[in-house]
Amino acid sequence: MSGHRGLRLVFSLLLATFLVLNVQQASASGRPRWVASWAASPVVGSVIPWSDCPAGTGLTDQTVRNVVFVSAGGGLVRVRLTNAFGATPLEVGHASVAVQSAGAGAVPGTVRELRFHGRRGVTVPAGRELFSDPVALRVAALSTLLVSVYVPGSTGPVTNHPFTAQGNFLAAGDRAVDVAGADYGNTPCWMLADGVDVVPNRPVVGSVVALGDSITDTSATTGNANHRWPDFLARRLNALPGPTLSVVNAGLGGNRVLLPREGEPYYGIPAVDRLDRDVFAQTGVRTVILLEGVNDIGFDASAPDLIAGLRFIADRTHAAGLRIVGATITPFGGSFIETPSRNQTWATVNDWIRHSGTFDAVVDFAAATAAPGNPMALNPAYDSGDHLHPNDAGTEAMAAAIDLSALFPHHLAVAG
Repeated sequence: MSGHRGLRLVFSLLLATFLVLNVQQASASGRPRWVASWAASPVVGSVIPWSDCPAGTGLTDQTVRNVVFVSAGGGLVRVRLTNAFGATPLEVGHASVAVQSAGAGAVPGTVRELRFHGRRGVTVPAGRELFSDPVALRVAALSTLLVSVYVPGSTGPVTNHPFTAQGNFLAAGDRAVDVAGADYGNTPCWMLADGVDVVPNRPVVGSVVALGDSITDTSATTGNANHRWPDFLARRLNALPGPTLSVVNAGLGGNRVLLPREGEPYYGIPAVDRLDRDVFAQTGVRTVILLEGVNDIGFDASAPDLIAGLRFIADRTHAAGLRIVGATITPFGGSFIETPSRNQTWATVNDWIRHSGTFDAVVDFAAATAAPGNPMALNPAYDSGDHLHPNDAGTEAMAAAIDLSALFPHHLAVAG
């Protein structure tokens, strides 16, 4: 080992020790030890007719390099691997985390090999998820990381997140600790990992989980730009001068509140059934923002049934000791799902969200994105073109409509 490499190793060990001590002090003072900085709600591996994501057929001797946008920064990082929907144990041979340079390339000197109980490889049982051991890595808030996972054998269908608005990468063989990305090709989905936690380097007092469907997951936003409404919310929260919150996106394209979509497992299990993993298990969760229901309306769910589902989510969230903010469903006038009866369901459900008192607070996304003089249609400036999904300007307007003070527990003040 060269002198420079030895000094770097000693420095890394000292930094990790310093950060662990800081974490212990933070825990003693009541601040969260870890907070979720990025997460993605997983679904079962299946073939998607219009996508070349390989999750349905599985991987063999390949490395996935997931590109993830983190909402909070810190100096200590851990990664969550997922086999939540796997039918058999998942053998992981090698994994890493790094700061992205460009594409599949990492910033030199930032690649950190991940260990699991001190070992390089790990087997994730079917139906389970697990965190890596912590690694020292300086992560800036609102930056992009590369999470690489190598599987040596044949996996069968793999747990994944199919709709990302983000280009990701796939390589043959073990490329987990490569700095350059030349050996990687493109893949559209996140696979094998569904969370990144940090020990924050500022007073991040917990996380906000945005539970929703495609309008939360990706909407029709620009790819590789991180313009989802939870991303814009993360920017607002990061700009606060004092205590703040991280943001976790628990959106799933095509998801419904009440029922699964038969024959289309890539849209995920319904929201009422994914609370424990996708919401309550997120590290440091304090508050949930609930925006879901338009797909139920599009499948002709009744207003009483949809209200019962939303109330169930609110009641379970309160039982878990968390705040919940109800968000009105955005307009869809002129879209392929619009009918007079669905318009009435939309109006009834939104009136209940605004006035029932079920939620700790309400954010009126419907009003924030509506066309002037026509509350049932998206503002043309916010319309992606399908009259259903907001564009980048629309998702930014949604994030701007949120009262940040409503996200914080009552005993914590928020400035700005």
